[in-house]
Amino acid sequence: MKEPTITYRGWAGHFILSQMCKFRLNTLIELNNTRVIVSTVGLMNGSLKPGELETISGNRYFETMAFDAKFDGKYWDADVSREIEFDSNWSLPEIDMENEANEMHQNVIDEIVSKMKSGDIK
Repeated sequence: MKEPTITYRGWAGHFILSQMCKFRLNTLIELNNTRVIVSTVGLMNGSLKPGELETISGNRYFETMAFDAKFDGKYWDADVSREIEFDSNWSLPEIDMENEANEMHQNVIDEIVSKMKSGDIK
């Protein structure tokens, strides 16, 4: 079986305020003609209190989402209207969880790759 191509990229793949986030991961996973983006954002600079970190939403400082990819003219990027569900943890509630956020992102990549190989994501 063909192995997927995994490309780690340094920009956010989702979240309208991602430019305010210090933590941004964007990974493109390609297998045959299927492309998926896994995006993690976190550590958002405060808009209400500049210099302080705020939650992204609710009680989370980091979140991970996955989307079908679309070609935007230069890159394959997230089609945020086409979210992909996964079972792995997707949010973290503490500011000092950058290592855990990296692990969370990688766990989602591993799950998506497994689903792509099994044909659950086409």
